[in-house]
Amino acid sequence: MSSLLRNDLDVLPPLGTLARGEPIQVFAAPPGTPAKPQIARAMGIEMWDTAGNRYLDASSGPVACNLGYGNRRVLDALTSQAEAAAFANVSHFESKANRDFAERLAEAAGPGYERVFVVSGGSEANEAALKLARQIALSRGEASRWKVISRQPSYHGGTLGALAITGDPSAHAMFGPMLQEMPKVPAPVTYRIPDGLDEESWALKCAQDLEDRVVAEGPESVLAFIQEPVGGVSTGALVTPAAYMTRVREICDKYGILLIHDEVMSGGGRTGAFLSHDHWPDCRADLIVMAKGIGAGYLPLGLVLAPRDLVETVASGGGFLHGHTALGNPLSCAVGLAVLEETLERGLVERSAVLGAELKTRLWDMANRYPIIGDVRGKGLLMAVEFVADPATKRPFPIEAAVPAAVSRIAMQNGLILYTRRTNAGRDGDWVMVSPPLVTSDRELDEITDRLEKSLSQAEAEFSSLRKLGN
Repeated sequence: MSSLLRNDLDVLPPLGTLARGEPIQVFAAPPGTPAKPQIARAMGIEMWDTAGNRYLDASSGPVACNLGYGNRRVLDALTSQAEAAAFANVSHFESKANRDFAERLAEAAGPGYERVFVVSGGSEANEAALKLARQIALSRGEASRWKVISRQPSYHGGTLGALAITGDPSAHAMFGPMLQEMPKVPAPVTYRIPDGLDEESWALKCAQDLEDRVVAEGPESVLAFIQEPVGGVSTGALVTPAAYMTRVREICDKYGILLIHDEVMSGGGRTGAFLSHDHWPDCRADLIVMAKGIGAGYLPLGLVLAPRDLVETVASGGGFLHGHTALGNPLSCAVGLAVLEETLERGLVERSAVLGAELKTRLWDMANRYPIIGDVRGKGLLMAVEFVADPATKRPFPIEAAVPAAVSRIAMQNGLILYTRRTNAGRDGDWVMVSPPLVTSDRELDEITDRLEKSLSQAEAEFSSLRKLGN
């Protein structure tokens, strides 16, 4: 197989072969697995390994590095704050960085999201949202409310609380005994819709399933419903149908249920709106969770956006009983503020909408020429392509073929970085995310799509024999 890369340095030892140490990948791969290339430097959307190979990051890492690498404004803010005070315990001090970040973020988010609870990442932020929702219910005298309904499939984090609301049966099979199982309802998928239904009728049925589940569980026991307005790796950038979003808000209002929007991957401008739920003005959430792009990969950062009145109720009733060591730390807040200002002042939200529309057109063009692609989904620069053995029947490849990982490997050999994570061990579909940084230029988009097309052509040839096989 031809490759754009060279390997003129000593090959790193395979994983698991040294007596001690080794990179974190040693926890995930069997001993003897070839080591990944070592990163040497990165700038913009380009990355170089220690062998001198150049890569284009077409996925923003794990759909997080919205500003690419080496952004001067962010690095200056990080350095300045680190030199002043890298850490300050919130039990003893507040920080100007925290105040400024919260004020600017609340302004960008709009009315109803006046308070910002800053943590270190998406899983932490979803955990915080669940605990805040519970304490809101207690402050209202609704102690019977504790169940959080979510969608199947879905992904809300790797910690046990976040995993309990994640719709991933394979993960639950492993960790189930350690979890408080939470109710699940079908996600309003737009690709494999049941026979006899179209996109809208299936979406409305999924919404009705939500209401039916609320009634079956007992409305007085249901605390919240959580969803991703635009999906991430669990649904391959599913764009939730508008009819569903409208009904969800109505159902939550009808039964006094808090609506939580998980915007860990979709928030911060990636979908062409600062918050992805802004695409559906009649479905605004009660609580919003953000991470990934809000820190742009420069430091771990996550947060919960909440209304002023609900926070006041909790604070006046004894305070929010939750926290972590790095809670509201000034270094992360300084980075978050710099990322936010860079995103807004450079018009990157609007840029994401324009560039995303062009990318989507090009991906569909590839889908029409490469049968390995069954569907293209997403909004703005949160895009995914789903792989199938037969686009006419939407039949997926055999699970054991691990096609997304293979496509990612082929793309890496061609100097292109893609992101994939198999939901439910691949049983809910196979896709890769094509979600480059918001700072991607027109020329770089051309290069990304050229390298992606080369990779798809090679993958098409590699997996052509599997088209004759069923699952």
